[in-house]
Amino acid sequence: MGKSTGFIEFERNSEPYRDADERVLDFREIYTGHDESLLTNQGARCMDCGVPFCQADEGCPIHNLIPEWNDLVYRGHWREALDRLHKTNNFPEFTGRVCPAPCEGACVLGITDPAVTIKNIEMAIIDRGFDEGWVVPILPVNRTSRQVAIIGSGPAGLAAAAQLNQAGHNVTVFEREDRIGGLLMYGIPNMKLEKIRVVDRRLDIMREEGVQFVTGAHVGNGENGSHDIRQLLADNDALLFATGATIPRDLPIPGRGLNGVHFAMDFLTNNTRSLLDSDLKDGKFTSAKDKDVIVIGGGDTGTDCIGTALRHGCRSLMNFELFPQPPVERASDNPWPTWPKIYRTEYGHEESANLFGDDPRVFAISSTEFISDDDGNLKGVRTVDVEFTDGAFETISGSEREWPADLVFLAMGFLGPEHLVSDALDLEYDERSNYRAAYGGYQTSVQKVFAAGDCRRGQSLVVWAINEGREAAREIDRFLMGSTQLP
Repeated sequence: MGKSTGFIEFERNSEPYRDADERVLDFREIYTGHDESLLTNQGARCMDCGVPFCQADEGCPIHNLIPEWNDLVYRGHWREALDRLHKTNNFPEFTGRVCPAPCEGACVLGITDPAVTIKNIEMAIIDRGFDEGWVVPILPVNRTSRQVAIIGSGPAGLAAAAQLNQAGHNVTVFEREDRIGGLLMYGIPNMKLEKIRVVDRRLDIMREEGVQFVTGAHVGNGENGSHDIRQLLADNDALLFATGATIPRDLPIPGRGLNGVHFAMDFLTNNTRSLLDSDLKDGKFTSAKDKDVIVIGGGDTGTDCIGTALRHGCRSLMNFELFPQPPVERASDNPWPTWPKIYRTEYGHEESANLFGDDPRVFAISSTEFISDDDGNLKGVRTVDVEFTDGAFETISGSEREWPADLVFLAMGFLGPEHLVSDALDLEYDERSNYRAAYGGYQTSVQKVFAAGDCRRGQSLVVWAINEGREAAREIDRFLMGSTQLP
């Protein structure tokens, strides 16, 4: 694959983001345009390795044919590269932007040298496919009489809908928000994934292919105007829960109820909705302008809160992380091809350092109290430093500090799915409150009901959600027809 000596001749060279001074002034995507010569050289670096771990379980849950489309890009065969990409991935324009690229962590070249820029190449292939008009609606050859309801329009639900529709089934996706997309629409900010140009573009194709979407669909026990889940099950031949893991992890310390302490996803959702509705002119969001902001929790959601607060014009910004700072290189207990748990500077950290002079992160710190002013508003956070030894955290005596804060965003992950949508069916849940359904089979304890994505496996990556949505579609098709041709 690639050029036989390419991995020796060419160094890793990623496509840059827009300049931090420029991009922090707007909510347009942070990415720059694609450089074909740069991407060709990166495709040339792909080795003819005996086992391409990049497309194995360690690297890519949907088993993208990465060496094949790397080679095709190197040779200038972009249309063929797009065909290979779509064989395994319904939405490469999403994963090429927001996936953390475990494939690069598993790249064989990464044993001795920086990995191939797989994520850049993936994004460039699909972007060129849309630019050239190669991505068009593909209608199913035949329609069956089978009806399938999908609850939730995030990446798992959309992937399942796309696959089941191609199998000829009549698919309706129910979404409680006012726009389709779930996490893709409201959980990821516009500067990482543009909603109209990228998300809506794919949704329009799915509509033309025959998928039906229903927004504002609160599914539950039929009370308070909600869709009765029992009636939906009776009206359809199969039902798939793809509701995500939407219960956020809380921080129940003194002062939690103060004005100014928010869950991260509420902050991000309201900001994106206001951005799309009115370009942030309606005021229906929490503004960080001229505020001292603290984000508690790392990961992508924490970084997205940082980037959003900076674009509002916050006065200061800090990011607290409970765990110690990870190493720059892989630790001995984190060998290739596992995901490298190393110190990374993401787009929000770079933007904050550019504005305020320092990386916003403070590691090995635990918040102990939210401090109130005389009116019940947040004015600060008390913390203590911690050590992580023998699998437990211990506080460091004398390390107590106070930090000014007008806003705190809790970005500490998610605990599981909300059960209001499903309790009326008496589904079984696992010990973590997820829907109990075996991986690979996806059928729950109730006949005709399946589950996939974060609501089944717990909080995970977009690419895992796509994997589960595709596989659940395969099993639903098998359940409906007795056999399946879906991959």
